[in-house]
Amino acid sequence: MQTGFLRAIVLMGCALAAACSSVTVEDYANARPELVPEDFFSGELVAHGVVKNRGGKVIRSFTAQIVAYWRDGVGTLEEDFVFDDGEKDRRVWTLTPAGGNSYVGTAGDVVGEGRAQLAGNSLFLDYVLRIPYNEGTTDLRIDDRMYLIAPDVLINESRMIKFGLEVGQILLVIRRLE
Repeated sequence: MQTGFLRAIVLMGCALAAACSSVTVEDYANARPELVPEDFFSGELVAHGVVKNRGGKVIRSFTAQIVAYWRDGVGTLEEDFVFDDGEKDRRVWTLTPAGGNSYVGTAGDVVGEGRAQLAGNSLFLDYVLRIPYNEGTTDLRIDDRMYLIAPDVLINESRMIKFGLEVGQILLVIRRLE
């Protein structure tokens, strides 16, 4: 009987360890269509999305007009957001290839550098975003995961993390207009 109990504990531990294993961008290495940032993020794009609180409730929606281009191997994404409450925001990303299917991403409200990894149809971008909060600002770790699902359609899901806890999510669809 003790052997059966021990076996059950070991199996539960293995199941828990498997459940905690994280998905990596390499898991999508063979997924198609292949995402080539220099191709997809080029020209005019539009994004439609929602922001969710930690409980999963949609608290905001937005549209973003994006103009993207590459010069001397460096990409620029000029993003102009309009939120459902009328607030407007602008973020300008710079994407610099860093070798080995990776990129460095910077923007005015990004603390330091973001790190992006590319494989198959997916691009995972990890960065710290400084956002307005109360009378000041707060820094959130953003875990962005982008998936090209058609040549002109990309789905982006983001987890917002503070002190190791998920405090919200962003879900958006980006469409190439050209």
